[in-house]
Amino acid sequence: MIIAKDTVVTIDYSLTDEEGELIDSSEGEEPLVYLHGHHGIIPGLEEALAGHQEGDRLEVTIPPEEGYGDWDEDLVEIVSVSDFDDPETLEVGSQFETDTEEGPRLATIIEIEGGEVTVDLNHPLAGMTLNFDIVVRNVRAATAEELAHGHPHGAGAHEHD
Repeated sequence: MIIAKDTVVTIDYSLTDEEGELIDSSEGEEPLVYLHGHHGIIPGLEEALAGHQEGDRLEVTIPPEEGYGDWDEDLVEIVSVSDFDDPETLEVGSQFETDTEEGPRLATIIEIEGGEVTVDLNHPLAGMTLNFDIVVRNVRAATAEELAHGHPHGAGAHEHD
């Protein structure tokens, strides 16, 4: 079966940055399972996988605009230490989820000075060119339930509550 809209795709992958440093990998973990055509993965990767089939191996380079977007200085904010429940646990590099006008976002603490905390609401991979090494493990038609929910179910899929 060919990867197309409304297929459930299982892939193994390694993700490296422009310098070849490993960022993420499914090696030793569960493979990634997603519903193709439903925005379950970054646009550039979904486009690159379309038309492939089980057993295919591909190397794909995704520019920021087709991945997690460009880094946006407007998404860096300064907030008061008093806005945090446990200010004594704050440290540079730690991450937390916060609600924004655009929905929940992952925030990274990039500086703590005095009573102020500088947080970056950009995706941690924003502005980066991403290199994927992928092996397509399985392609199957999605069930009616998976299509209704907009994501795959079953083994290897990330269930929702």
